[in-house]
Amino acid sequence: MTGTTRTLPVPILMYHAVAHSPAQTAYGLSVTPEAFADQMELLAELGCTPVTTAGLAHAWRTAGALPRRPVLITFDDGYEGVHRHALPVLAGYGFASTVFVTTGWLRGAHDEGGALDTMLDWDQVRQLAAAGAEIGAHSHSHPQLDQLTDDRLRFETMRCKEILTEELGRPPSSFAYPYGYSSRRVRRTVRSAGFGQALAVGNALAQRRQGPYALERVTVRRSTGLDEFERLVAGTGRDIARTFAADRALTKGYALVRGARRAGRALGGP
Repeated sequence: MTGTTRTLPVPILMYHAVAHSPAQTAYGLSVTPEAFADQMELLAELGCTPVTTAGLAHAWRTAGALPRRPVLITFDDGYEGVHRHALPVLAGYGFASTVFVTTGWLRGAHDEGGALDTMLDWDQVRQLAAAGAEIGAHSHSHPQLDQLTDDRLRFETMRCKEILTEELGRPPSSFAYPYGYSSRRVRRTVRSAGFGQALAVGNALAQRRQGPYALERVTVRRSTGLDEFERLVAGTGRDIARTFAADRALTKGYALVRGARRAGRALGGP
């Protein structure tokens, strides 16, 4: 496929668990294996070419070429179903993906508990990487980063990076903010930790003007039907804004609440 240097908006799909019967805590943000397979089939039919997070950021940073219909397939947290159910489908189409793992939730070494469902183990993470998936960082314990002290914020970013480097033999270059929450302080910390790019949520198309540390994604849920999925991938920014209008309003409101909480703690409040 002929590459281009265009900077049109790109859909970045955000998945979590891929499972038949996920834990209730992960249910709403999960998809069934059958739905995932149908969605990947549709991407192929539409002529989309998935690229990694690092690949998109590099192309936009250097004015490099992207395929005609680029799309990103990303997974947050590190659920075991990504290996069991998603990997065979992705491999069948030769699709690239990015898996953002919470290192303190993965099974085996470094596991500190708190995971919402069955997670990947480190052998499975290595198998995903060997199959071509980019393995990115998603913090160590999945906190709301914008509510942390400076020291704890540095720990969450650096500890995650250190563990991934130790386990995979190379440092991760991409980061995804837990819950999608960030701030200027958080973005500066992620950048200073050596990450080249980071993803938020936003439920909007990613655009170069957002900058490499605030690229927006669209959420794929249990309730996302195939028609809606096609709008997420092939629709306009206005189409997506209408789809997620309620989510965006709640996000803006909660951002104000979190900012007030952070300010209160800085002043010595509870």
